[in-house]
Amino acid sequence: MRDWAVADAKNRFSELITKALEEGPQRVTRRGRRVIVRAEDDAIDAPAPRGRVEYEGHVARPAEGLRVLLIIGGGIAAYKSLELIRLLRQSGVAVRAILTEAGAQFVTPLSVGALSEDKVYGDLFDLTDEAEMGHIELSRSADLVVVAPATADLMAKAANGIANDLASTALLATDKRVLMAPAMNVRMWTHPATQRNLTRLAADGVVMVGPDEGAMACGEFGPGRMAAPAAIRDAIIRLLNNEARPLAGKHALVTAGPTIEPIDPVRFLSNRSSGRQGYAIAAALAAAGARVSLVSGPVALADPPGVTVKRVETALEMLGACEAALPADVFVSVAAVADWRPDRCAEEKIKKGQAAKAIGLTENPDILATLSKPGPNRPGLVIGFAAETEHVEAHARAKIAKKGCDWIVANDVSGDVMGGVENEVLLIRRDGAERWPRMAKEAVAARLADAVAAALTARGGGLTGRARCADGAHAAKPSRRRRWRRRARRSWRSICD
Repeated sequence: MRDWAVADAKNRFSELITKALEEGPQRVTRRGRRVIVRAEDDAIDAPAPRGRVEYEGHVARPAEGLRVLLIIGGGIAAYKSLELIRLLRQSGVAVRAILTEAGAQFVTPLSVGALSEDKVYGDLFDLTDEAEMGHIELSRSADLVVVAPATADLMAKAANGIANDLASTALLATDKRVLMAPAMNVRMWTHPATQRNLTRLAADGVVMVGPDEGAMACGEFGPGRMAAPAAIRDAIIRLLNNEARPLAGKHALVTAGPTIEPIDPVRFLSNRSSGRQGYAIAAALAAAGARVSLVSGPVALADPPGVTVKRVETALEMLGACEAALPADVFVSVAAVADWRPDRCAEEKIKKGQAAKAIGLTENPDILATLSKPGPNRPGLVIGFAAETEHVEAHARAKIAKKGCDWIVANDVSGDVMGGVENEVLLIRRDGAERWPRMAKEAVAARLADAVAAALTARGGGLTGRARCADGAHAAKPSRRRRWRRRARRSWRSICD
């Protein structure tokens, strides 16, 4: 057994790790100003794997011992930050908050402090805190900086390096990764200035969660609602566990939205696809570290941050853009491509009585089947979508065999899925199927991105044939021992602080 003063224990992490590796699992207990280290009790029924550091009273939580700095901006969505704090604390994450002056108009420091169980900061010129360079210490003592809600003002300041209050100063002083959950009026979100700031923040490595689309407090409808607290919590956990960029070095090709096939200068054939699910998948893959090429049909959506977007209209244009984007490690065919096109597009508007005789249909190329064909440029993982109105699983299984793809994501579109904000899907692999509950399309996208990362990692992931050589080396994941040691160091720091 070791009995160390806290001040002494801070410098003895290496000794603790050596004991764990040589003697087996250790238990660490904080008792006042003392830290007790002892071998794990022999009475434990299921001993931990050798080398693991256990903590007395520990409940397995996904981010135990890690800390975030939460910056709460001013907007009606600030009330969601309270639920986010509660979810993070349940996950074992320590939360320290900066409440902006505008944010304090919507939630109180008392509420934030009670839920976070920590002091709430707000004044850049607090004499006690600034005597210790508080804005720098705040920004660097956390493992991750989270801005929720991220208002247009906070995003603009971060994008342009403005530091005139505690929140913006901490963002500029931090050496940690930053995650933002935007929340603002739809017109503010779609404004060119906000979109420019969004592009710059993505280039700086800022991770975005949301915004969602829906009714707003101002009475308008559209993108700009802050993402659900649970979705933000999940993104935070992935970042804290160093699992946020498992697709670094990979190239993902995604199609989204409908295609439109012109009949004449006025009319066209198309479908009800909004593109929302495909755009969410592109954003999730980019957040996971992939270089993403999105080939999009006509939609009313902003480009996902950090994604290269090629806009097309027809199926032939979409196929050409996809082939030009190869090679790729993964291809996700989400677009609702029109099955047929008019055999010719009339130069003038077709008159009402002539339509039946004037329109003949020709089958469009099958983009999913084309890119699934064996060959040097076939992506390592090919995923199709099956939008069905009946016998969903049976039709999807037939499609996976017919198209030659690896996975099919099947969903029933007989309700409000096309154009809606939620989805319920069935992920079908060649060796089985997995039914996911109804959830936000962004949550479906995040879960699919996790599945893609796991599949590519299990395969030794990547481009096939000559394409692998063309793409070069892939980023290596940290070893299991290195990841364990890093997590143990964070937990040790939280014990000794």
